[in-house]
Amino acid sequence: MLADVLSAAVPSVVPAAVAVIAVDGEVVAAEAAGELVRYTDPDGTLAPVRPPARRDSVFDLASITKLFTTSVVLSLVAEGRLDLDAPVATWLPDFYADRPQITLRHLLTHTAGLQPTHRVDHVPPAARMDTILATPITSPVGGPYLYTDVGMVTVGRIAEIAGGAPLDELVRARVTAPLGLTDTAYRRLPFREDTTPLAKGGVSAEPGHAPADVSRIAKTECHRVIGEVHDETAHSLGGVAGHAGVFSTADDVLRFGEALRLGRLPLTDEMTRDHGVEDAPFRHGLGVRIGDPAVVGPLTDAFGHSGFTGTSLLVDRAHRLTVVLLTNAVHPVRGRPGIRELRHAVAVEALEIVFRP
Repeated sequence: MLADVLSAAVPSVVPAAVAVIAVDGEVVAAEAAGELVRYTDPDGTLAPVRPPARRDSVFDLASITKLFTTSVVLSLVAEGRLDLDAPVATWLPDFYADRPQITLRHLLTHTAGLQPTHRVDHVPPAARMDTILATPITSPVGGPYLYTDVGMVTVGRIAEIAGGAPLDELVRARVTAPLGLTDTAYRRLPFREDTTPLAKGGVSAEPGHAPADVSRIAKTECHRVIGEVHDETAHSLGGVAGHAGVFSTADDVLRFGEALRLGRLPLTDEMTRDHGVEDAPFRHGLGVRIGDPAVVGPLTDAFGHSGFTGTSLLVDRAHRLTVVLLTNAVHPVRGRPGIRELRHAVAVEALEIVFRP
């Protein structure tokens, strides 16, 4: 049973976990286990107040964000504002004029030859995006596969140029609002009009935003406050980036996965087909991984993505399944073992549900 799978992993693998499984769009299993905030420091000191995980708890999705960015881009392609096979230099001439062979499709399949990461926290804030866009090529364009957050940050910037709005607004207007994902957004920090940190929890503030509730947000590493994006590059860019930064609940991620399963977003067939990427450990679509052995378990044809914080979304059209697992595996520190096994166990349970009498 799903409850047993999560209980076996809490708290040794993850402090908190929420999983939801749907068949033909109907939720057939949903469980929450653990505590959203369990520790106060990297040494594992127990927090005096440890709120329990609930089905509507909010988690940092990490790289599942890439699927939201891809969906925005494909909506712009469908409108003729972007072309998957046009040079990236079309939109970023100051940074890509000397490498005209790189296309948007290369970026979405991680075959642009860009290095995996580019830390910019040491760069003045106003120059950080430009610094990332200027990241040089370190591998052959067109393959082999080289997973790169830099590429997806670049995709997000291209979407902003073509869409005429900041990425968080594009995600809201083109994905979360049409699908009714009311708990999905970038930057889940509680904000108030002044810039004084809120008294409880050390949560930072930013002017011009209404307060937000953090009582159901899962904590990540101890150096991050609740509701602050875990990824270093996304954090350096203000919490909004093409590769990371979206927060959500399991049910919202499920609805998003169902939209992909049923083709309710533009060009999902193109997004989820195998693009024949060379030397990848799985098949690759646009932004999505197909049959990723780190996540899918027995669902070998499922597509989706995992997140460094301990999250994953799987969509298996053949078995009519959508499977969501949200955890804060990086709390209190990153590198805890067992998340791969937990993802596999949830996938096994999902397949068993399909064939269970």
